[in-house]
Amino acid sequence: MNASPPLLSLRGLHKRFGPTHALRGVDLELVPGQALALIGENGAGKSTLVKLLTGVYAPDEGQILLDGQPLRFANAQAAQAAGIVAVHQETVMFDELSAAENIFIGRQPMKGPRGFRVIDWARMNREAQQALDQVGAGFAATTPVRQLSLAQRHLIEIARALSQQARVVILDEPTAALSQAEIRDFYGIVQGLKSRGVAVLFITHKFDEIFAVCDRYVVLRDGASVGTGAMDKANEQQLVALMAGRKIEDIYPHVPDQRGEVLLQVRGLSHPTEFDGLDFELHRGEILGFYGLVGAGRSEAMLALMGLNPGVTGNVKLDGETLKINEPADAICAGLAYVPEERQRQGGILPFSVMHNISLAALAGPRAASNERLSRGPWLSHARENGLAARMIERLRIKCAGAETPLSGLSGGNQQKVVIAKWLGLNPRIVILDEPTKGIDVGAKQAVYQLIAEMVAQGLAVILVSSELPEVMHLAHRTIVMRRGLQVAEFTRGEADAEAIVAAASGLDGGHAPRHALPASVHAGKAYTPELAA
Repeated sequence: MNASPPLLSLRGLHKRFGPTHALRGVDLELVPGQALALIGENGAGKSTLVKLLTGVYAPDEGQILLDGQPLRFANAQAAQAAGIVAVHQETVMFDELSAAENIFIGRQPMKGPRGFRVIDWARMNREAQQALDQVGAGFAATTPVRQLSLAQRHLIEIARALSQQARVVILDEPTAALSQAEIRDFYGIVQGLKSRGVAVLFITHKFDEIFAVCDRYVVLRDGASVGTGAMDKANEQQLVALMAGRKIEDIYPHVPDQRGEVLLQVRGLSHPTEFDGLDFELHRGEILGFYGLVGAGRSEAMLALMGLNPGVTGNVKLDGETLKINEPADAICAGLAYVPEERQRQGGILPFSVMHNISLAALAGPRAASNERLSRGPWLSHARENGLAARMIERLRIKCAGAETPLSGLSGGNQQKVVIAKWLGLNPRIVILDEPTKGIDVGAKQAVYQLIAEMVAQGLAVILVSSELPEVMHLAHRTIVMRRGLQVAEFTRGEADAEAIVAAASGLDGGHAPRHALPASVHAGKAYTPELAA
């Protein structure tokens, strides 16, 4: 497979940050026309490695070789000039500029005589549109970014890399915000990069994506390379064992069925454009799953329950009493909590400390559902705030240097725990978790699953919105399937069959696919996605 000489090689790379030895002699090779999967849990060193490759950091020891020649990048621009481009999970855009301006930011084509050169807008828009068309973006290059969805912004990032004629493309969780159809299209984009002789470094926590597009893999654990090989000779269990340093037979905890009385009753919940006629009940101590493809209306319905989706009609009862939710404060006072899908954009404030993020929701004062106040009179009590943070850090086993650590300094899994802690500090009765394991590794997922199990064991009710079929099948006592804003099926645990759920979500066979035994991949805790099933 490695008949072609490597385009980019890393030899014994080390990187230290004070006492932290982030990378410990990492070796890898990127070959033209191949995709290399970089696999590892959060904290394994993947992000540090990407920053070395893109000129953000310089290695303390070791070599980076391009075409066999050692290189040291003075800055990110030098790495880009060498043909190394990264597409990151979190998009950084100028919202008021167009897609074309964002694609060519800092390198706009110019025209005119020396001393009177101006931006060649026609050329820039034309070339940007060509790059967008290559990724199937479906919108004009002149569209302002503020009008685009998160998924469309990711396509701009990929188009930016294509427009730079990159020789090495680093894809860091590029599909995190893409729909199933967009992910299938993205596979074609990766194959197109490979066919043009581009070397691809692919970083993702989704094993189905690794096996779909990658030719080889390298596994990092605690900053060191612990395994490498060909994808066609690997399986998920081997890779998970290399990542975690232990064998993981089943990442899902056992959640017994100890449901109590009906806590929440929803009837005829409707929105003019997002969803219609939702009817469901939620019991105390229950995990109620909501499954569906992107655009099914699941998140929009949850936002409505929190008073964040105006124009909603229907009836919501809590403990048999009609609940009027006009704004989020009404939902919070009633004991509802909402952990959003985009933890870094909607769930937490990255520059704020862990302590301040945990106390955010409790600052509502007398309207909060918390058993305690964080203020002394009109003043915020630092001692009470610190005490709340300390209890939540211990309860959720959040790994951080201390309560004063900025949220941005934590791994994705621990950031998610902080966002959950913010709401648990209010002692809620119902917790809505929207894609709670998005973009985190298998070890962090285990921690979140265990936390969910502990919530329901304590009598909380949980609504679990997830696009990962194994999550709802293993954790939820019941699963409601939505398609195009409608509630199309409901399955109880044990009755739920992967093919039937996917059929209901996608509209295949009218949602009545035969119910066979669960796929072996689901039993093993492997990723089982709608696009593969369909």
